Amino acid sequence: MTSLHRKDLGLFALRAAVGGVMFAHGAQKLFGWFGGGGIEGTAQAMEHMGYEPGRPNAIASGLGEAGGGALLVLGLATPVAGSVVAGTMAGAIAVHAPAGFFAMGGGFEYPGLLGTCGLALGISGAGRYSLDHALGHVLDRPWVGLLAFGASAIGAAAVVTRRQDTVRRREIREIEQAAMQEGAGLS
Repeated sequence: MTSLHRKDLGLFALRAAVGGVMFAHGAQKLFGWFGGGGIEGTAQAMEHMGYEPGRPNAIASGLGEAGGGALLVLGLATPVAGSVVAGTMAGAIAVHAPAGFFAMGGGFEYPGLLGTCGLALGISGAGRYSLDHALGHVLDRPWVGLLAFGASAIGAAAVVTRRQDTVRRREIREIEQAAMQEGAGLS
């Protein structure tokens, strides 16, 4: 086996692992599989995390994870798949970042790793053992990657910024309510 084939097998193994995990996470959100909350449970969780409205954000997150994961496993439109995974994980990183890096403390270690793997696979391509290769790389062109990663970065930035604004408004509202209650107790 040549080193080229070893590299392609390695890419396949990485795509299968990352894509499989992403698909499973998306299936939890969309269908309630693997102990997930389904759309309704995920929508409530999304609202709680500051992603409002919850239902459309739950659907978008679930589709990004399941769809991006499935495309990675298949090695189809790999730049698009990698950018979707990276963009979706940017939203998860935004939630976990205040807790620091390590997952043990609730940090962003895990979504950061998944997003980085998606980014790397989107840049490197799927390798020989993929539908992209079988189809002559028609969906794996440099310009496809540039468009996909640009759109993903813009979309992730917009979603994360909107969430940050929502969280900030909630914090201000809580401070104001606490001040009102404190003021009411002084009367």
